[in-house]
Amino acid sequence: MQWTRKHLLGLEELSAEEITFILDRADSFKEICTRPNKKVPALVGRTIVNMFFENSTRTNISFQLAARRLSADILSFSKAGTSVAKGETMIDTALNIEAMGVDVMVLRHGASGAPWKLAKHVKCAVVNAGDGQHEHPTQALLDLYTIREVRGRIAGLTVGIVGDIAHSRVARSNIWGLTKLGARVLAVGPTTLIPRDIEKMGVEVCHDMDRAIRECDVLNMLRIQFERQGGHNPFPSIREYIQMFGLTKERLKSRPDLVVMHPGPVNRGVELSPEVADGPQSVILRQVGNGLAVRMAVLQLVAGVE
Repeated sequence: MQWTRKHLLGLEELSAEEITFILDRADSFKEICTRPNKKVPALVGRTIVNMFFENSTRTNISFQLAARRLSADILSFSKAGTSVAKGETMIDTALNIEAMGVDVMVLRHGASGAPWKLAKHVKCAVVNAGDGQHEHPTQALLDLYTIREVRGRIAGLTVGIVGDIAHSRVARSNIWGLTKLGARVLAVGPTTLIPRDIEKMGVEVCHDMDRAIRECDVLNMLRIQFERQGGHNPFPSIREYIQMFGLTKERLKSRPDLVVMHPGPVNRGVELSPEVADGPQSVILRQVGNGLAVRMAVLQLVAGVE
């Protein structure tokens, strides 16, 4: 197939074929990332700007490095100390930046739908690097890539997404991608952290961590996002959450083949014990490495370069 989309805004709007196309394209960049000379001239002369209205470490650095590996010019923008902090709107800021000759804008924003709004006002390509509680498509793509790499396939697998699904854009993008590629998905966690009517997205709800460990091929553990809780604890105590849904070495004894993932940052001792996070079943650092290849593929495709 040929890539025809100008933007990458979310996985909900992509077909299974398009998702697979991105993953296949990332394969070639994964090989490039292992060479002594890791740069290719794919985007020479193109300019990419990271517009991050939310703090980020992995995603921001990953996009910066992906752009540099493609030989693009890369600019980074954050809200603090800029005209946005003085009251200028996101759209006005973006239009001013675009007027300098930008080809791709990578947007991370606390408001759900912000990348779609931006795409309606600018002529350049827009990549969603996380919007509110809605989607985080490149994180889901690197998760999908890692599952396919480790397990050899996605179709027919059972993948558990565990934890704060209610506030997770990563979970939503993963659900869209996994179900479209033929995986069975379990949404695992306490009732207070599972969105109402999530079954309409094609997933099964599970409140039993031990059942999830028995039935799943992969567990993707999510951070509890206390900063999005509005000051209300979704469960009686952290200790109770750990007992009910924390993944420990003891719990994993019965499933030495289970793959453990996490989008980061990890709350060690909460969703994962340190022994699991650093153990042989964890692919967390592999996810980070694969994110570079996936984002190189995405930037090349939206820039219109074959």
